[in-house]
Parts: sequence; structure tokens; C-alpha cells
Amino acid sequence: MNDRTPECWNLLDDNAAAIARIFGQTIPRPLRELGSERARALANTEAPPEPITPLNQVDQLTMSTRAGAIAARLYRADGATGGDFAPAVVYLHGGGFVLGTLDGADELCRGIAAGSGWTVVSLEYRLAPENPYPAALHDCVDAFAWLIRNAPELGIDPDRIAIAGDSAGGNLAAALCLHRRDAGLPLPRTQILAYPAVDDTFTAPSWTEFADAPLLSAADARWCWEQYVGPNHPGGDQFAAPLRAASLRDLPPALIVTAEVDPLRDDAEAYAARLWRDDVPVILTRYPGVFHGFLSEVTLFPQAKHAIDEICLYLREFAQR
Repeated sequence: MNDRTPECWNLLDDNAAAIARIFGQTIPRPLRELGSERARALANTEAPPEPITPLNQVDQLTMSTRAGAIAARLYRADGATGGDFAPAVVYLHGGGFVLGTLDGADELCRGIAAGSGWTVVSLEYRLAPENPYPAALHDCVDAFAWLIRNAPELGIDPDRIAIAGDSAGGNLAAALCLHRRDAGLPLPRTQILAYPAVDDTFTAPSWTEFADAPLLSAADARWCWEQYVGPNHPGGDQFAAPLRAASLRDLPPALIVTAEVDPLRDDAEAYAARLWRDDVPVILTRYPGVFHGFLSEVTLFPQAKHAIDEICLYLREFAQR
């Protein structure tokens, strides 16, 4: 970070501002200047040696897709909701389509499983730029279908599977819902999207207001998008940018979480508004004083704990419907 603190940083609470300064020292150059390999080395988070949230069952899975096998991780809490066949939520990690690992989402998935009683299945989809769009979406679509087929063997109710994700994972979760709706396939029971990347126009006010936000600047977010879709993508594709869909009708109910200081904030909130206008039940919560990526930093942000509690309550209530 340069000597001038961006004005938008004044909206951060003291804790988030301190964390932003630490991140700025850990990742001293913009992601777009580092490139994908160096950015992964600096920014990807490893799981702690001892988990903060212990669970009796954490299993490694391999799922079949059209491009081959992908890794996944299953988390099941004690006394899981639903008896022999529990509801499950498929979780798609963030990272701008370029970064992110199962380990980086490990504590978040543990917290959701422990707090909700739902089984959580976290996917290791392929990353860009080595695997550009639609590779990651194909992985998620195929893995979701695989989970439905194999659910009983895993102690999961195939009729009660939800989808969730943050950032790029939120994009993929929303796109998966659109894909299954348009294909006439059974939909996820609900969708949980944390600051999802849903538009490719980059014109909402937050792209300017929070251009110099911590961790993910507007320029870095656009660079990540370019790695994902490649240089010749025409834009306007609803499965790449779900906000561009002509209609959001008949999609699953949604919980959408946003961060106050985030270039993606207005796009995510516009997606919530579109869902509401198209008669899809939606809950939108903006968390003040924090920046993009806060949800997966469970040990750093009190707001992450509050958001996980909100997600868990939402899932517990949804399981009773």
C-alpha cells in the first residue's frame, strides 16, 4: 500500500483496518502484477494444524465430472439434522476464479456444519487461467449432479441439497441455479451467496467508490474476471454473469451477504433486488465495517462469526420447511 490511505478505508472498523494493513504487508503488490502462481503462493490460506471447530467426521471425496475427477471434502456434525439422511449444502470457495482451496474454506465449512446440522460438501473446482470459463462451472454442475446420484450412500437426502459460495464461488452457485432451472432439472433447495461476482459491466457505483478497497481492488477484480472468461469472451452470458439473465424467476430462495467496503457490493445487492422483483424469496444482509473476503477469515473478523451464525440459523429454519 502507498503512503496515502484510500478514502474508502475510513469506513472500515478498527479491527478490519488493522487486518487490511497486515494483508497489505503480506501481499505487497496487486494480484494483477503478481500473476496467478505467485498470487496463489502468497494469498491462499492453509488450514490450521488443529481445527478450531472439531467435527467427528470429515471425509475426502472424489467426484466424477465430464473432465475427470475432482476432489471434495465432506463435513458432518454430531447429531446432524434429518436422521439417517441429512440435508446437505454444497460449498464453492472464493478466490476470484484464480485462487482458493479446500483448506482455505475448511474452517468456514466446519462452522456451517457444526452450527446448522447440515452436511457440508466443499468442492475443489478447476481454476483459471489454466482452466478458463466454463471449466469451473462445468465442474460444479457435474459435481452437484454426482452428489444427487450418490447422496443416499453418503447419508444425504437427495431432495434436500442446497448450494452456497462466496465471491467467485457465489458466482458459480448462482450460475448453477440458472443452469439447472433452464435445463428443467431439480433445483437446489436454497442458494446462499456471499458477495457474489454476478456482473461483467463493472459500472455500479461501488466499483468506483471502493476502487481501492483492501484485499480486492476494482482493478484486481477485473483482472480476475479476465483470467476467468479469457480475452475473447463477448460478455452478456448469464452463466458467466448471472445478473445478465433475462429473468430470475423460479430460482431457489436466497440468502445474500455483502460487505460494506467492496467493489462487488452493489452488483450483489442488485442481484438480490432482481430476485425479489422476480418473486424469489430473498434475504439480504450487508455487514458494515468490513471488506471483501471477510466470511472465510473466521478467526479474524467478528462479522464472520455473525454471518456464519446467520447462515446456520437460515439453514436450520429451512430444514424444518
